[in-house]
Amino acid sequence: MKLLIVDDHEIVRKGLIDVLALDEEFDEILEASNIEEALKILRLSKPDIAIVDICLRNKENGFRIIEKSLLENMDTKFVVFTSSSRKNDYDHAKALNICGYILKDSYIEDINYALKDILKGKSFFDRSIQESTMRDVHKEVREALTDREYEVLKALGKGLTNQQIAQKFYITENTVKKHISSLLSKLELAHRTEAALYAAKMWRRADD
Repeated sequence: MKLLIVDDHEIVRKGLIDVLALDEEFDEILEASNIEEALKILRLSKPDIAIVDICLRNKENGFRIIEKSLLENMDTKFVVFTSSSRKNDYDHAKALNICGYILKDSYIEDINYALKDILKGKSFFDRSIQESTMRDVHKEVREALTDREYEVLKALGKGLTNQQIAQKFYITENTVKKHISSLLSKLELAHRTEAALYAAKMWRRADD
């Protein structure tokens, strides 16, 4: 496996190289500290996987490396390696179809495991960032909807019909339809089924 590590901190690059080089599966480990260096290596050496930090020196954004590579149809698989757990960064990375999102405080064993899984065609997203992102989604939805709309959304996620929702909250079916119409508009969802799937995903591990 040929690997590229893109990070503006030499100690981070060297630390990863020293540890990953102990694994015989990594035949060659290359390094870059900025966008220009990274793109040059990507074009010439064609690494299997590139580990890219988002925040590089001189306000360079690591996402630009991935975006340029996509435009040039490179075959390299990209993994974001960052200290950022911001939802916007995670959403941006997912939109670029990256293969992994790993936080810098991860154990080296987890990083090694993730890289091998990615090489096999799988993906790896740090559980803590996924949980943090889901908490943000819940908060945004909770703030966007009224109390009743929020409860109706949860009921939709459980597969309840309009009649069952009406009976559950002691309201009319017409009122249920109004609540659904309102929450669809606020959440920018197209129809009832989409709302039900959206809610089911949000509360898939919840008991409530």
